[in-house]
Amino acid sequence: MDGWDRIGRFAAYGAALALTPYALIKVAWVVGSLLGLLPVGAGFGKAEWVVLNTATIGMAVIGIAVALALVRPWGMRIPGAPFAFCAWVGTGFLVPVLPYAVLSSLLGSGDGSPEKDGDAGPSMPVWEAALVQMGFVGMGLGLALALPMYVRRRWPEMFAGRLGDGGGGSPRVPSWTTVVGPVVGSVWLYWAFGGTVGVARLGDRDLTWHLLSGVLGVWAWVASATMWATLRGRPARVPRWGPTALGWLGSGSLFAWSGWKLPFTVYLAIARPADATLPENLALAAALHLAAVATGITMLRSLVHTRPVPTAP
Repeated sequence: MDGWDRIGRFAAYGAALALTPYALIKVAWVVGSLLGLLPVGAGFGKAEWVVLNTATIGMAVIGIAVALALVRPWGMRIPGAPFAFCAWVGTGFLVPVLPYAVLSSLLGSGDGSPEKDGDAGPSMPVWEAALVQMGFVGMGLGLALALPMYVRRRWPEMFAGRLGDGGGGSPRVPSWTTVVGPVVGSVWLYWAFGGTVGVARLGDRDLTWHLLSGVLGVWAWVASATMWATLRGRPARVPRWGPTALGWLGSGSLFAWSGWKLPFTVYLAIARPADATLPENLALAAALHLAAVATGITMLRSLVHTRPVPTAP
């Protein structure tokens, strides 16, 4: 085990430990609401609140299991495709929003947690908010360090060579993704910098909404640019591992965040609860999230089929 593997090992255990309090808090919310000891979140009935938080408990458990799989011997025996998908979704959720966590803390936008859209507790104490934020940041940092070390051991060819070595056997990236990805990212950036077209409730915008829209918009552009570079082999002398990693994170961000926000947006559009709203037009928001999910999964498919062309001996 070299120095990099030791760093990955420490980071993976740290990630699992960091997310454990978050899972326990969500269990307490579910049990407390079922027993009538805790109120449910704004805009939700008891059943909806329990289902939502049970889903996040499952996501947290999967995240902890993924972190441990990155360093335990049994992690190398897990079937590659389902494990890679879970790792892609997990890193797509957490790593891209690390800049958001830093900016929100510096600018004082509340608890710094990206869980604003319907997942915040009805009256979250400061200590709970701090644990939730540390869970997100710790898991994101841990995955950012541990996952590349795992990939280096299991699939070393993914990061081998330079972009100019080619993408032997890889399909062409569908042309629509080169348009849809930047369009979605541009809309989010437009809203982040104060644009009002497509915003239905101007008064509901806050600093958290602006920051998260901006960060996710940037990553949509990063995903599109790096996928173009990776699949076309330009610039030729750039090491493959950099654009591949950024394409992985960017496509995961598109899929994971919009995959999470889409059901909530559809729920608000159908149920129309009086005490839960989003600033953006719900139909437009749903269309953007649907486009982002389709773009993210298509980018992943193209990325995993990209391999450098072996050089002749």
